[in-house]
Amino acid sequence: MAEIQDTQPARVDISKSSSNVPAEGYDKKCIFCRIVNNEMGTELLHCDEEISCFRDIKPGAPHHYLVVPTKHVGNCKSLTKEHVPLVKRMVDKGKEILEKNNITDLSDVRFGFHWPPFCSVTHLHLHVLAPASQMGFMSRLFYRLNSYWFITADQLIDLLNSKGETN
Repeated sequence: MAEIQDTQPARVDISKSSSNVPAEGYDKKCIFCRIVNNEMGTELLHCDEEISCFRDIKPGAPHHYLVVPTKHVGNCKSLTKEHVPLVKRMVDKGKEILEKNNITDLSDVRFGFHWPPFCSVTHLHLHVLAPASQMGFMSRLFYRLNSYWFITADQLIDLLNSKGETN
């Protein structure tokens, strides 16, 4: 009989060895930090030292993924120009996950962040929704372009680039 291979992503151990003190970049009260550290039983579609991805618990589209920094980073309002490369890598990882799920029409995809105070989790997370044309009424409202509660990844990158190094 063939040996069954474990297809689960490897656990990301972000705790310090031989210590009960959480590692820098881990917030034990943050649900996304706990998900990334495999404490919640959520399937990780991708997980490395920098970026992790999993399905949204309340999908707004047939494909709705959350791409998060593996280490805790605050919401998009707390970012600086230094975070632009991270945001770009998050978008790239979102595109990669879509491609792995046979979504190739990137003109019908929404990449964005909720703007505080309209985000339920303070850990930075990129919503990747596809196809956007199949989003229901409430999802179209929650992830509405040009609203004061949702900002596209491109808009966030432009905003961060205009901020310079200050917050």
